Amino acid sequence: QVQLVESGGGLVQPGGSLRLTCAASGSTSNIYAMAWYHQAPGEQRELVARIRSAGADKYYADSVKGRFSISKANVRNTAVHLEMNDLKPEDTAVYYCCAKMAGWGTEYWGQGTQVTVSS
Repeated sequence: QVQLVESGGGLVQPGGSLRLTCAASGSTSNIYAMAWYHQAPGEQRELVARIRSAGADKYYADSVKGRFSISKANVRNTAVHLEMNDLKPEDTAVYYCCAKMAGWGTEYWGQGTQVTVSS
């Protein structure tokens, strides 16, 4: 089992910045990637960014390329940051951290953190 705790959400004006952090605990040695998803009201959950535990391979959704950056927060690959810059009202959503496990493809999810972009 892996437990994930997200932090860093909040209310920000358009053009502002936020940094989200996700910390994993438990059986973390088999995590092969960590990712951030977002889900707006009435919408499906969508992948925002992903980073592999080994190497520097990263993925970004087209809507956030050039504005968001995902990075490892420690050398043990048990925490990640999501730097969000130039935030837009359409970025408003609950942001969820996901740990993807090697082998059977099991995924673990955090409880989510609300990001609201509004003037």
